[in-house]
Amino acid sequence: MSGYAEHPENIPHDFARAWMARDAQALAALFAKDAEFVNVVGLWWHDRAAIERAHDYGLRVIFAQSTLSPGTVRVKRVGDDVAVVQCRFTLCGQTLPDGSEGGARRTILTFVAERRDGGWPVVAAQNTDIIDGAETLARTDMMRPADYRR
Repeated sequence: MSGYAEHPENIPHDFARAWMARDAQALAALFAKDAEFVNVVGLWWHDRAAIERAHDYGLRVIFAQSTLSPGTVRVKRVGDDVAVVQCRFTLCGQTLPDGSEGGARRTILTFVAERRDGGWPVVAAQNTDIIDGAETLARTDMMRPADYRR
C-alpha cells in the first residue's frame, strides 16, 4: 500500500501530520518515486529518496521542535487526473544555527499531484516563504541564508 493521499485536498494535512510526527519516511511516501521538490532556498531534490533524506535531516536538526500548521488550501484540477494543490502553512519553533528558536514563518507550499493506482502521489512541490511587506527580493540584505552544515 502506498502513502499517497486519497484526495488532492488531503495532501497538505497528510504532509503536516508526517512533519509533526518527525516521520520523513511517511512524508516522502506522499511523493512519486521520481518526484521533484524545491525548498524555500532553491535546494532541488530529484526523487523520493532525496526528499526523504533531506527531510530526515531537517526534521532531526533544524525542525526537531517545530510545529507546522496548514491553513488555507486551494485545489485547481487540471483535467481528471492532475491537480495543483496550494496551502498556506505556518511554521514555528525552527532551531537556528546558534541553537536559539527562530520566529514564526509563513509559507505557501505548492504540490502537483497525479491520480495513479493507490491515490494521488505528489509529482512536484515547491515551497515559498511569505515575506510581509515585500513585492520582490531586490536587496540581498532582506534575508540572510543560513547553513547548518559545518
